[in-house]
Amino acid sequence: MALNESVAKPSPTLPASGLPEFSAQTRLLVVAPHPDDETIANGLLIQQVLAAGGEVRILLLTAGDNNPWPQRWLERRVWIGAADRQRWGHRRHAEMLQALECLGVPAQALHTLGWPDMGVTDMLLHAASTAVPVLAAAINQFCPSLIALPALDDHHPDHGSAHVLVQLALAEQVDPPRLLAYLVHGHASDSGFIEILGSAAQSANKRKALAAHRSQMALSGKRMRRLAAMPERYLDVSAMPMASASALPWQPPRWLWPWLRLSVVDAAGVQSWRWRQAPLQRDNQGVNHLTVVAGTADTPRFARLALSLPSVWIFDHWGWCLL
Repeated sequence: MALNESVAKPSPTLPASGLPEFSAQTRLLVVAPHPDDETIANGLLIQQVLAAGGEVRILLLTAGDNNPWPQRWLERRVWIGAADRQRWGHRRHAEMLQALECLGVPAQALHTLGWPDMGVTDMLLHAASTAVPVLAAAINQFCPSLIALPALDDHHPDHGSAHVLVQLALAEQVDPPRLLAYLVHGHASDSGFIEILGSAAQSANKRKALAAHRSQMALSGKRMRRLAAMPERYLDVSAMPMASASALPWQPPRWLWPWLRLSVVDAAGVQSWRWRQAPLQRDNQGVNHLTVVAGTADTPRFARLALSLPSVWIFDHWGWCLL
C-alpha cells in the first residue's frame, strides 16, 4: 500500500461557512515557514480540529534563525555569526513547542525540515529537484485531508515560495487534500475568504500561544497581537478561478527593467530570464503575455518577478502569480 493510501481520506461536507466539517477523520497539516506562523494564522483552526477529535501535524520549513533585529535587540549585539543564528533557531524552536502546548498539540506532532530561513525561494529556484520530493514525502507520511499553507501573494518570500512548493509536491496526486491558504504579510481582499471565529477559551489559548513566542514579541508584539486578534481567514485554493495561460499581472516601470528577473516554475522545472530577454508580448491593453512556456497544461504553473539588486527590504514587491 502506498504511503498516501495508508489513511482513508474523509469526504467532508461543506457547512455554510465553507469549511469542511471537522471530525475524528480530519487530518490537518499546517505548513509553517517559520515558528509563530502556526499560531498567528492557524491557532483557532488547530484547536477546532483537535476539539472535533481530528489529528494535527505542523510542518515547519525553517528554524526562523535568520531573524537579526530581534536577536540584536535581545542579545545586545550587532554582529551575528553562524553559531549565533543556530542558537537563535534553537530558542525559537523551544518557543514553538511551548506555543503548541498551549494549543493542545503534542510535541511529536512537530515535523521540521531545517531549510534556510529567508532561503525557501532559493530552494525552489535552484534546488527544486531536491526540495519538492522531500516536501512530498513529508506530506504523504501524514496523509492529510486538509492542508493550511501560506498564501501565494503573501509578501514574505518564504511564504509565497512555500505555497508554490506545496502545490508542486501535490501535483502528482490524483486526489490531493483540500488546500486553505492563509495570509500573514500583506492585505487580504474583503471577499472570497473562509473565516474562522473562535470561542472565548480558544481565543485565550491562542493569546497564550502567541505570548510563548517571546523572541518575536519583543519588537513586534503590538503587530503580532493585532494579527492574532483578527478572525482567521483562508482562501480555498481549489475554488480559485484559473487565470489566462499566459497573462502576467505586472507592468513594471521601464527604468527598472535592467534589474528585474522573471522566473517560471512548474513540475517540469524552472525557467528564468532577465526582463528584457524574457519571451513577452504586450497586447493592446498593456498586458504582458508569456509567449513561450514549458510544461503541461494539467499541472500548476507559477511566475515570479523579482528585483535582482540587493536590498535591506526583505518583502516581495511583485512576488508570485498563478498562470
